[in-house]
Amino acid sequence: MGEAVMTTRRQADGAIVVDVRGSLDAATVDALRHALVGTLHGERPVTMIVDLTFVTFMDSMGVGALVSGFNAARETGTRFVLRNPSEFVHRQLRITGLAEMFGLPSASPGPQTYTP
Repeated sequence: MGEAVMTTRRQADGAIVVDVRGSLDAATVDALRHALVGTLHGERPVTMIVDLTFVTFMDSMGVGALVSGFNAARETGTRFVLRNPSEFVHRQLRITGLAEMFGLPSASPGPQTYTP
């Protein structure tokens, strides 16, 4: 089981950024899901950016936490953005058929921000 660190901050434009570092697996996904869904319901930002630059591992439970965040954002009318998914994360989303749902291209051109 891995470790993950999540920090949440508000940008000057009002967007909420959730920076995620480490592994997203059974030991860490509850904290991510809580950070995403709790922030969306509590603060109702116009945009939520999930920065995945430093995510080193993500299993199906991590994918599920991102889907939960995406669905909660849709319910609150919030734009949900994945920023800089690593090649590993991008591959996991492509394999599960969810890359398109998150607005990611079918192939990873390198670190960028994609919006749905």
